[in-house]
Amino acid sequence: MSIFQRLFNVGKSEVHSAIDKFEDPIKMTEQGIRDLKQDLNNAMTSLAEVKGQAIRLRKQAEDNKKASADWERKAMVLLQKAQSGDLDAGEADRLATEALSRKSEADNRISQFEQDAQMQEDMAAKLQSQVEKLKSTIATHENELISLRARAKTAAATKKINKQLAKVDSSGTIAMLERMKERVEEDESLSQAYGEMADESKSVDEEIDAALSTSSSGTDQRLAELKAKMGMNAKD
Repeated sequence: MSIFQRLFNVGKSEVHSAIDKFEDPIKMTEQGIRDLKQDLNNAMTSLAEVKGQAIRLRKQAEDNKKASADWERKAMVLLQKAQSGDLDAGEADRLATEALSRKSEADNRISQFEQDAQMQEDMAAKLQSQVEKLKSTIATHENELISLRARAKTAAATKKINKQLAKVDSSGTIAMLERMKERVEEDESLSQAYGEMADESKSVDEEIDAALSTSSSGTDQRLAELKAKMGMNAKD
């Protein structure tokens, strides 16, 4: 056999094995569950990352809210100092204006962070829905797998029994029993025949004995008659 033919045969056997495996409902269900669980793990990882990002964005928004309030407080303190004469009014206005500018930047960041956080939370909600759907699907398939395994076990046992029953005639069991029955009947017939032959043989012997017995009795009778004619006593 050439190397190409051997490779072809190996490849063909692998294809048949793959087809058999593919057509096995239990193996298909098990593989499907493994795939779904991998999808679930990936979805859970993505969900955790998205939720984590949403939490960070919410925290940054809160930090900027605090910063905005702090910049506003500082601007107010500067103006109060100018009012009390502790700080030059022009310098106080300049610094207060700068503080308010920082406050405005913080407010803008708050808006952006809150928008981004809301987007992440919406995405997290969608992922959570997918996660729940995957969990439900996996649970359904696992229940189906339990049922399939039970059905497969019953089918295999039934198949084995039916296969054994189907092989009874082909294995010659019934034919062998019939031959044994015939042999027993033959032995019984032979036994009966030998018994009859034994009875017949015994009857012949008895007939011979009877004939001899009859012959002897006749001889004794004639002897007695002869003695009587001669005047001899029977005792003699």
